[in-house]
Amino acid sequence: MQVKTIMTSPAISIEPTETIMTAIRLMLAHKISGLPVVTSKGELVGIVTESDLIHRSELETEGEHSWLAGLFRSAGNYAAEYAHTHGRKVADVMSNAPVSIAPDASLRDAVEVMTRQRVKRLPVVKNDHVVGIVARADILRALLPAIADASKVDDDESIRQAILREYQNQDRWAGRNLINVHVKNGIVELTGVVMDEPLRTAARVAAENVPGVVSVIDNITFSEPLSDTIIPPPMFP
Repeated sequence: MQVKTIMTSPAISIEPTETIMTAIRLMLAHKISGLPVVTSKGELVGIVTESDLIHRSELETEGEHSWLAGLFRSAGNYAAEYAHTHGRKVADVMSNAPVSIAPDASLRDAVEVMTRQRVKRLPVVKNDHVVGIVARADILRALLPAIADASKVDDDESIRQAILREYQNQDRWAGRNLINVHVKNGIVELTGVVMDEPLRTAARVAAENVPGVVSVIDNITFSEPLSDTIIPPPMFP
């Protein structure tokens, strides 16, 4: 899946010369937490988010620094912080050099960039112009039908074989365990022994993701190899 298939387009954006009051009103009106900052030609120059606006002198929420941290801060650092917490223009408070992504990039790439850069949204840029934005909410909207869009498998043996194939595909954790799969009327019962507690959870989750599965009964036993402790299956599904 590509970013362009799930992005919000056109993106609600703002110019750097606008006031922060305008930015706040846009965010509240559209129920969003960030705005790409663009020039009059649509070129991306920054991004302004809730995080850029919550440390304000008007609310007395400016950040404080310990005396030790103050020893390593220059006059320039203090000046930049003052401009950020007191600035009235978007240009004064926005984050410069924002991370962006291309519309043809994969959704996997977008998620990896968000995770690595610790951001909640990415402006989508083509030919140096913002053509949309992809946020975590867009990814969740794409996830919902993907979870529900599993083609139905009617017969129990097909379900069982699909679960076993998934275990084979996950040989990094499933290959060394003895997990038995029984299916009746779409209800899966897992039995057997695993040597690591997370494997039991992974086995259940793998079964639950197979189309046609109604529910999963976890009767897998966990055996602690060093102490010979046997832990029975959980009492809840």
